[in-house]
Amino acid sequence: MSPRPHRLRKISNPPVISGFKPYRNKTIDENAEAIFLQYEEYETLRLCDHEMLNHKQASERMAVSRPTLTRIYSSARQKIAEAFVMGKQIIIEGGKIYFDSEWYTCRRCGCYFNNPEKDSWTNNCPMCRGNDISSAGDISNLDGITI
Repeated sequence: MSPRPHRLRKISNPPVISGFKPYRNKTIDENAEAIFLQYEEYETLRLCDHEMLNHKQASERMAVSRPTLTRIYSSARQKIAEAFVMGKQIIIEGGKIYFDSEWYTCRRCGCYFNNPEKDSWTNNCPMCRGNDISSAGDISNLDGITI
C-alpha cells in the first residue's frame, strides 16, 4: 500500500534568495554537500520565526493541518542547524507547493501555471509560449503538481 499523496502547500511568495553559502574555514571541507531546504520549509520559518505567528495561524495560511506544519517546521530547523554546525551550503528549492497568486491554464497545451508577480498579467504560457490562456480559478485541491 503506497502512502497517501501530499497535498500542495500554499506559499505566499517565493524567497528573495535561492540559498546561503558559508564563509569557509581551513577546517571545513570545501566539497561538503549542500542542504536542500524546500519552499514549504522556508515558508514555515518565515511565518513562525519572522512573522511571529503561532503554529495554528501559520498552518491556516499554508492550508495544511497544524501537525503537518509542526513536522515541516521541525525538519526546517533541523536542516538549518546541520548547515550551521557542519558549515554546509543551504539551497532553497523544490517541494509540492503553489504560490498564493492567480493561476492560469493554457488552452493549447493544458499546462497550469501561475505568475508570482501578483500585480501583473501574464501573456504567454511558460511551456509552449502560446497566448491562448485563461484564469484557472482555485487549484488548491489538485494533487501531483511539483514545482
